[in-house]
Amino acid sequence: MDIIEGGIAAVAAGFSGWAAFAAMKAAKSADRNSQTANRTADLAFRTAESVAQIERDRWHRELTPKVDFRVTEERGYVELLIRYGGPSALGRLTSLELRVRDDRDRSHDPVLGAGPTAEERADTIFGPYRFQYSANGADEIGRSVAPISLPPGEEYRLALEPTRPPQYYGLGAEHWARRWRDADLRLWVDCHVDGHKPWKLTAEVPQPHGESPAGRWTSAS
Repeated sequence: MDIIEGGIAAVAAGFSGWAAFAAMKAAKSADRNSQTANRTADLAFRTAESVAQIERDRWHRELTPKVDFRVTEERGYVELLIRYGGPSALGRLTSLELRVRDDRDRSHDPVLGAGPTAEERADTIFGPYRFQYSANGADEIGRSVAPISLPPGEEYRLALEPTRPPQYYGLGAEHWARRWRDADLRLWVDCHVDGHKPWKLTAEVPQPHGESPAGRWTSAS
């Protein structure tokens, strides 16, 4: 009887061990399947998000505001004409922010012993025109004006004036004027519309020359 009971116990123990092993394998398999399912779901989510972002970026590019500029000069009075051409689906430009760019980035130029300091360079507009001081909310340097709001199809005018040489410029006002006589008016153009990411554009507006008092229209891009 003891032999039979021992055999039954051994079989039961073996079955229990097999059952535990099977359960462990099943649990590992379920865990692997769960991890695979999670990875698949995560990949699908990231793919969908990437596709959605690509579509948002494409739509943002297609809605880039069409802003044109032209410099006019008549009887010594210089203006910057701004024309907002849409797209009409975008609606009103909530805020158009303009800043005069220098001919190049001087922010990392070395400061030489007798040369201008970084602050003096930052206070100088290296280019032909600046926004007329005290007009249209222009700052003291004439680099920027107050933000403008425009509906599609509208124009706006801003007063300009020639830049002046800084005190540290040793070659005189006439040399400074000749230096920028044929240079473009370079602009940073930041466009803001409610519900959209801003568009950061630039423009290089040619000067009027010859008998015509108006330069040609050029678009920000």
